[in-house]
Amino acid sequence: MPKFSAKRVNFHTLGCKLNFSETSTIARQFEKGGFVRVGPREQADICVINTCSVTEHADKKCRNLIRKLVRENPGALIAVTGCYAQLQPLEIAAIEGVDLVIGNNDKEDLYHRVTALAGKGKVEIYSCSADELTRFFASFSMADRTRAFLKVQDGCNYKCAYCTIPYARGASRNLPIANLVAEAEKIAAAGQKEIVITGINTGDFGRTTGESFADLLRQLDTVDGIERYRISSIEPNLLTDEILDFTAASRKFQPHFHIPLQSGSDSVLGRMRRRYTTAKFDERITAVRQRMPEAFIGIDVIVGFPGETDSDFRTTYDFLAKLQPAYLHVFPFSERPGTPAVNFEGKVPPATSAERVKQLSNLCTTLQRTFYERAIGCEASVLFESTYHAGMMSGFTENYIRVCAPYDRKRVNSICRVMLDSIGKNGEIIGIILD
Repeated sequence: MPKFSAKRVNFHTLGCKLNFSETSTIARQFEKGGFVRVGPREQADICVINTCSVTEHADKKCRNLIRKLVRENPGALIAVTGCYAQLQPLEIAAIEGVDLVIGNNDKEDLYHRVTALAGKGKVEIYSCSADELTRFFASFSMADRTRAFLKVQDGCNYKCAYCTIPYARGASRNLPIANLVAEAEKIAAAGQKEIVITGINTGDFGRTTGESFADLLRQLDTVDGIERYRISSIEPNLLTDEILDFTAASRKFQPHFHIPLQSGSDSVLGRMRRRYTTAKFDERITAVRQRMPEAFIGIDVIVGFPGETDSDFRTTYDFLAKLQPAYLHVFPFSERPGTPAVNFEGKVPPATSAERVKQLSNLCTTLQRTFYERAIGCEASVLFESTYHAGMMSGFTENYIRVCAPYDRKRVNSICRVMLDSIGKNGEIIGIILD
């Protein structure tokens, strides 16, 4: 029996899909132990926060959430883990009401650490040294949504000039393919139809086992019960022809790619210490479209990196306008303590970065609208989710277009043939179910 007798526990996740898969696995540990999982807005005896630290804003968001939970859950045990906990454990421990801070290496032990506590007292800190980041926490999300996030890889060896992930997550590592196939089979047994393959640097899969990412995809493709796979994000230099050829030929792997660019200026890419040029990126986008003309392509971009001139930004804008992706995920540069970019010259004023974000966000709106308009009048397969809003349900096509249709409970978590009829007032496509 655990020493701590509380039974109600809620969970709060900030940041990436990897964090969501890990939080879901931690939550199942608590449920298996007899605890009652309640919603994030419900009062709880234990609050678990899985944090992000990708930007200064993310750190601030984490601190504000912790303080809010302390206020709204008087006397609750507050346990904090994740990348912000890994990088700044003492900063978190200093927040009044925090009981437990656990780094990423011991994240899978959070349940046992919580149940071993006798109650509130001195803050306990575990495994927040970068030297300890060697374990792999096998995890996947389940029962949270129609799609499951399957963690296949952790850590990164790239050490880009602006990024703290190698310090927060450690070196690239993974489980053997056989273990991950077994995880996918558990997801299929629970009735979920789609898996999003997640990792910090997914295409770098295999460093610890001598296997390849393409080998992993081929084996996952054989799992009965999973009808769709998506690759959450992959570096352009790791998006090989072998991977593209397999994806294009597979019935299960969807024509959907999220590829980080970060800048359309080669001089900025060089200072960022990225491992490709704009020519290489352009060549990879062309390779995708040659095989899958209507693929959804999302691109990450950072603006305001030290030394980014007006000319560099205009080059980036023009490059993205030429590429015509379906979506842009735009970030203003955020200084991260301990990274080389902190000491770079040529700081870009916040107001300039904000204006550049605005311009690319407007471009994104135009690009996404164009991508959706091309689909009007076509038929597609849509996996509908359980969300109910104003009499409608929604889901995604193979190439990640959000489609809404009148709610029908029997069609939730099922793939339906749909005519893409028109664009709704919120930018989604209104679909007519055909079967």
